[in-house]
Amino acid sequence: MATGTVKWFNGEKGFGFIAVEGGGKDVFCHFSAIVGDGYRNLNEGDEVEFDVEQGAKGPQAKNVKVTRAAAPSMGGSRGRY
Repeated sequence: MATGTVKWFNGEKGFGFIAVEGGGKDVFCHFSAIVGDGYRNLNEGDEVEFDVEQGAKGPQAKNVKVTRAAAPSMGGSRGRY
């Protein structure tokens, strides 16, 4: 299982990217890969653990779990309010 930090996530479009701890190529994350019920969203700076699979366009996250939520911010989010 890999770990990393959410670089950005667009809640309206339902996808974003995770920076892998230790470096390497950023990993694509679709909202359907987030573990949980209801509205699944990630916030910039959330620390996550996840599995990586090879998608058509590169590495893709699955089974994404937030291990430490980022402090809420008042701006800069790519999601909706």
